[in-house]
Amino acid sequence: MSRKSILVVDDEKSQREILEMILSGEGYDVTTASSGEAAMKFVADRHFDLVLTDLKMTGMSGLDLLKELTDFDKSIIVLLLTAHGTVDSAVDALRLGAFDFLQKPYDRDKLLETISRALNKLSALDTEIISDSPEMDKVKKLILKVAKSNSTVLIRGESGTGKELIARAIHKNSLRTSEVFQAVNCAAINENLLESELFGHEKGSFTGAVGEKKGLFEIADGGTLFLDEIGELDISLQAKILRALQEKQIRRVGGIKELDVDVRVVTATNRDLLKMSQEGRFREDLYYRLNVLSIELPALRERRSDVPVLIDYFLTKHTRGSNRKVVLDKEAKRILENYSYPGNVRQLESALERAVLLCENNTITAEDLPPEMSQSSRPASANDLFKLPAEGINFEDVERSLIMQAMERTDNNITKSAKLLGLTFRTLQYRLEKFGFKKEAEGTEESDDL
Repeated sequence: MSRKSILVVDDEKSQREILEMILSGEGYDVTTASSGEAAMKFVADRHFDLVLTDLKMTGMSGLDLLKELTDFDKSIIVLLLTAHGTVDSAVDALRLGAFDFLQKPYDRDKLLETISRALNKLSALDTEIISDSPEMDKVKKLILKVAKSNSTVLIRGESGTGKELIARAIHKNSLRTSEVFQAVNCAAINENLLESELFGHEKGSFTGAVGEKKGLFEIADGGTLFLDEIGELDISLQAKILRALQEKQIRRVGGIKELDVDVRVVTATNRDLLKMSQEGRFREDLYYRLNVLSIELPALRERRSDVPVLIDYFLTKHTRGSNRKVVLDKEAKRILENYSYPGNVRQLESALERAVLLCENNTITAEDLPPEMSQSSRPASANDLFKLPAEGINFEDVERSLIMQAMERTDNNITKSAKLLGLTFRTLQYRLEKFGFKKEAEGTEESDDL
């Protein structure tokens, strides 16, 4: 396991040296910066698990640095050191997204405990959210940041990316973790029944209302309410959701009494709510009320390094208790690792659950996978991939673009790029020279039957 990296920012050299000595002695990979400006240059060049900064510095203050860091990457964990008399500013920093602050002179053990607490929370998420990609590392850090707040959170992502999993992780890492978590899919319930589901109803308020019923806002009082597919809400119900969020009060269907509720609302959607609000299909005021804090959940095709670890996880999950050790053969593994997954993580799990049931001799082959996956592994023809627009194209631009994409994908390896493009080594080398590709490229000349 790689060492956790920490960036220490302080304009006093002695303080930087002391902190570097303490943290390096605990096994952390430590980098120091003498100013906020220098810190931003480091952050732009490499990843840090945590930034530890003094609050009061010459030039850019710690508070200004926090704002810059948050604008650059909302997932960065920031811990502040404050002198006596700057506690009010430190409290402001917490509101802006800092993880915590410590007063100087700080206690060494307290410092290490606070850093460990921040990093351990991140590590704990690894058991809840199975991933091995930098994209999901950012999501995990954002979860820890937004979890501390009571503000609404909007989770955006394609269907099947695991939005409810993220919502549950937010609740688990919040101050409401000991209270109830309630979830409802707004698209799965008839709109005439959804109002009663959310707000409850009084006896006799409509046909079939034979008794009083509490809604999810009441049931989740003190806890978290997750509204999935929020973009499917009817406009009239959107107004009632907005009022519940603003006034922290609800009224049951058929009721006249206002009921106080203390609920942290997390929502999710796979739709463009801003565009919908501009088109009049979603209330603009509700959109901005929901989007106080937001998390963008990347599609599985955008985090390819997560596929192998998810495969291992789902194989274990769907063979648990059966004493079976199911493996993938080479072709099945290749198909799964290269598939585009329009249905995201949900589609991958479904495919593996099916394959575990169908496979013989505890070995999953291409034939055990859904047809759409095995068929997609066949090389596509040029007619499938490219359609010539009516206005025509600049062929050299297309050629240059494809070559550059291949070189980027293979870390500038000419041999591998040539194979991707269906060219010989010498042909690709000639075209690289033709387009003035100056970057150092790897690879050795091979025979023409690449």
